[in-house]
Amino acid sequence: MRIKYFMICTFAILSSSLFSQEKMMEKKEVPFYSIPDPAEEFTPAGVAARMIDGLGFRYRWATEDLTENDLAYTPDSTARSSMETMQHILGLSNTILNAVKNQPNVRSASEEEPTWEQIRSQTLENFKTASDLLWGDVSTDLNDHKIIFQRGDRKSEYPFWNLINGPIADALWHCGQVVSFRRASGNPMNSNVNVFRGTIRE
Repeated sequence: MRIKYFMICTFAILSSSLFSQEKMMEKKEVPFYSIPDPAEEFTPAGVAARMIDGLGFRYRWATEDLTENDLAYTPDSTARSSMETMQHILGLSNTILNAVKNQPNVRSASEEEPTWEQIRSQTLENFKTASDLLWGDVSTDLNDHKIIFQRGDRKSEYPFWNLINGPIADALWHCGQVVSFRRASGNPMNSNVNVFRGTIRE
């Protein structure tokens, strides 16, 4: 009887452990579970990439395990909800990626409304791709990377400087809003996240 009880307890513990590992693997599927180790040398492109890495890390954990209540939360009727804020950050991530690729930003009408999981995943992939491209060529001249807005025949260009104080800084700003809003709606961000080190305590 004791042996049978021991076997049942052991199976339960192993099952729980495997389930926890599976859940952890699911959480690691999207990018920026942590920030990669820093480069040994500073370059303009490397600094820009690191800024995007920091943004990706903050966004990933700011939006981890959000509930429908969190997504709908807004402090008042004049403010964006967390869901609307995530949609805005997605647009900013597109602008960041297009600048790194030196491609124009062209407005396009979406045929269907993406889920918040799709918005989150695409935003993180955009940050990851932009970062990888910059890290892949740290000697690239950022003067050659422009923010380009294309509206029909009209085209306007801005230097990479504007990407830093514009979309990148703006996205960081809005990540803070999501963190603040989810705390107000009763689901604070994981306290094990260390944004200074770019790691999470297991």
